[in-house]
Amino acid sequence: MTPGLHHYLIVSALLFSLGVFGVVSRRSLLVIYMSLELMLNAANLALVAFSQFNNNLDGQVMVFFIITVAAAEVAVGLALIVALYRKRRSAHVEDLTSLKY
Repeated sequence: MTPGLHHYLIVSALLFSLGVFGVVSRRSLLVIYMSLELMLNAANLALVAFSQFNNNLDGQVMVFFIITVAAAEVAVGLALIVALYRKRRSAHVEDLTSLKY
C-alpha cells in the first residue's frame, strides 16, 4: 500500500497544528521560534505532496525558495533572540515589551 495524497496532508495538518499549539501556549521565544519553523515545514510538506501528485514541479520550486527565505529568517531571528538574552538575561515573550523604553 502506497501512501496517498491525503496521508501526506494529514501529516502536514498535524505538524501545522502542533506548531500552532506551540506558538499559542509557550512563553519561551526559542520554543515559539521552533514552532514557527515547524509550521513552515508543514506547509512545505503540503506543497511537495501536491506537486508530486499533480506531476508538476511548481510546488517544489516554491519550496526551494521558502527554504532559502527560512535560512535567512533563522539567522535574523536567532540574532534577535541572542540580543534580547544579552540585554535582559531572559528569552521570554514578556521581555519584548520592556524593550520599548
